[in-house]
Amino acid sequence: MVYNILIYTNYYLFLSPGVGSTKNKLRYNNMKSAEEQYLELCQNVLEKGSWKLNERTGVYTKSIINADLEYSAKDFPILTTKQCYWKSAIAELLGYIRGCDNAAQFRELGTNTWNANANENESWLANKHRNGTDDMGRVYGVQGREWLKPAEYFSNNKEDHALDQLSKIVNDLSNGIDDRGEILTFWNPGEFDLGCLRPCMHTYQFSITDIDVLHVNIFQRSADIALGLPFNMIQGYAMLLLMSRVTGLKMGKVFHKIVNAHIYENQVDGLMTQLSRTPIEIIKPKLSLNRDIESLSDLETVVVDDFSLSDYTHQGAIKFPFTV
Repeated sequence: MVYNILIYTNYYLFLSPGVGSTKNKLRYNNMKSAEEQYLELCQNVLEKGSWKLNERTGVYTKSIINADLEYSAKDFPILTTKQCYWKSAIAELLGYIRGCDNAAQFRELGTNTWNANANENESWLANKHRNGTDDMGRVYGVQGREWLKPAEYFSNNKEDHALDQLSKIVNDLSNGIDDRGEILTFWNPGEFDLGCLRPCMHTYQFSITDIDVLHVNIFQRSADIALGLPFNMIQGYAMLLLMSRVTGLKMGKVFHKIVNAHIYENQVDGLMTQLSRTPIEIIKPKLSLNRDIESLSDLETVVVDDFSLSDYTHQGAIKFPFTV
């Protein structure tokens, strides 16, 4: 499968003749692979997306509204058309699970993904709530593990003034409870000014079917397709893997909803290189988790080395610029 797309001046994008024909489209099976879905999304954005200046970054993006991905336990969603740094993606997820609020904590876990937003974001550097170098504020996992209750609940006990969302969900699922509200959310509008960045992949909803099969729906308001989305896909799968293990449930599917799927103008050339490559489908990569990880308390100490990846072959790194 080769994606032939021509780039004209002013970044107007058109499909080359024949690409839209049936024989050149991605094959439609009952369940397309995660990589097929990803590449199809890239092609769709380039073909049908609209240009808009991103006010936060000052860089133009091409985007579409409303995209859906779906992958199962047997389809670890790591891309073969470029090298994906899966360890860094999982390290970032582990920081969220622990409720980390400092870029140094993420570096210790094995990822540099928060260095720029913590230390190079000018609006955050000028924020009176920022607490020095590497501080991220009340973002992502902080909300998931310590969602503050109204002041009338405050006392000397931490449990009285903060809600540990993740703990409640693990306890429910471990006991076979699915109240259709097993929701972990990082989206707290009342505290946006207390953090360096609003969450992009902001909500996970867990559901049990067939008595013992666990699924997760992921809701993402905004996805940087070239850089962020490959990370997010890995994280969604790893989250389901972890939650299945610590609750004793079987691993089902990840349903990934993206509202604004976009490509930055300075990423187009790199993405074009990726779209010219054919996915490697002979052997499917498999992500495994240390069998000693069994409980919520284990999630507090799990590290990247507790994961292993087998049969991963890729076609080389593609450098995409990061837009702060």
